[in-house]
Amino acid sequence: MKDIPVYLFLGFLESGKTKFIQDTLCDERFNAGEKTLLIVCEEGVEQYEPSLFSGNNVTIKFIEEASEITSSSLSAMQKECKAERVIIEYNGMWALDDLLNNFPKNFALVQCMTFADAQTFITYNNNMRNLTVDKLRTSELVVFNRMTKDTPKMELHKIVRGVSRRCDIAYEYQDGSVEYDDIEDPLPFDIQAPLIKIEDTDYALWYRDLIEETDKYNGKAIKFKGIVAYDKRMDENVFVAGRHVMTCCIDDVEYRPIVCICKNKHTLQSRDWIMVTGTIKNEYCKLYRSKGPVIYVDEIAVTSAPKQELATFY
Repeated sequence: MKDIPVYLFLGFLESGKTKFIQDTLCDERFNAGEKTLLIVCEEGVEQYEPSLFSGNNVTIKFIEEASEITSSSLSAMQKECKAERVIIEYNGMWALDDLLNNFPKNFALVQCMTFADAQTFITYNNNMRNLTVDKLRTSELVVFNRMTKDTPKMELHKIVRGVSRRCDIAYEYQDGSVEYDDIEDPLPFDIQAPLIKIEDTDYALWYRDLIEETDKYNGKAIKFKGIVAYDKRMDENVFVAGRHVMTCCIDDVEYRPIVCICKNKHTLQSRDWIMVTGTIKNEYCKLYRSKGPVIYVDEIAVTSAPKQELATFY
């Protein structure tokens, strides 16, 4: 079965999604005649003008309720118009997993962008942080439009970087000019040190960076504090250690551990707080079911819990 490329556009109402998609489908460089399914999950002031699209090749379908999103319904829409690709303008108030978990098997996400009105985004983030995080964590690019010289760019930058270090950021000003974010975010620890020491307050930042850029930690010596998890299904010299991390709110707290391998059988108990020192290897691990960071332990010391047990990005 041939994969169908999916282009996903996220953002709250009136964030500029429709205008960008309209302009893109009017551009012959993108729209050279491929049969395209455009799925619209919310309607704002801006309306599509299909007569201006480059070619008579776009079928528009509307979804009014999140409950209408099923694998079978999405597949039926694609097959009905024999679409070679799918563009989705998603509703900013719906959880992204409701869509991604219902992708047909042949739907392949190739691009995900988030659009935001720079004048209202901070308010949305303050009041609906879970929804902004939900969208930012998947996006490759965030476009802040309607920028002015007085817009607090650094605050926008920090919100995005609090969720993702990989996502590119663009600022589109009201005069049409575009500026790409080049603000450097130095990590709060020295990755070039002979022994990288992770402070209790920096675990969330370190863990995210480790997962996103595991290769750069390959062979590095590390020291951090974590809580042990272990069960009898693991080999007697294996355990995991990590922290409970909160990205946006108490509802999204998750245990974020790293697999640790000792030279000999360990005597640790689940929920022990320990200080781990060892070397990181990026390799296949059956507990991950894929490649990932594995710590070959040199030293373990049982210790006390950090002052703030819940790790955050702030």
